Amino acid sequence: MRSTLRKTLGSAGAALLLGTALAVAGPAGPATATVADCNHGANGFVDIPDNLSGSVARSVDLGNGRTVTLQYGNVYGAQRGWAKLSGATQPTDLVWLDWTTNGGASWLQCGPFNADQGWGQSKTSAAMTTNASNQYLFRACARIFSPVDTGRCTSWW
Repeated sequence: MRSTLRKTLGSAGAALLLGTALAVAGPAGPATATVADCNHGANGFVDIPDNLSGSVARSVDLGNGRTVTLQYGNVYGAQRGWAKLSGATQPTDLVWLDWTTNGGASWLQCGPFNADQGWGQSKTSAAMTTNASNQYLFRACARIFSPVDTGRCTSWW
């Protein structure tokens, strides 16, 4: 009896540990950062001017004359990627950069940055160094609120 109870408790304990391990190791979503987590050199990000333009890797039309692009270029001596919102921007518009080092299983959201610099002015996220690894990816995202609430992201690059 004692041996059967021990086996049952042992099996239950193993199942509990396995379930806990699967819950911990299961798919993860974004880890949201605040603007402070990716400004002024935090977490390897660098600040860039809101009018900086580079090569466009991905682009999404948000409608109403606004576009979010994922751009890259040489910034402070290294190739970096960033998100840029441009076109007929409004002060309530938001832009951010998602960055992953594990192929998109989880990511850091750098932002959102508010396009409060003025109507029709572009807005960028902070920039992060690129990497040739196929697990190290970026995507640009934006959300506009006028005339309708629309949020979209580019595909990963």
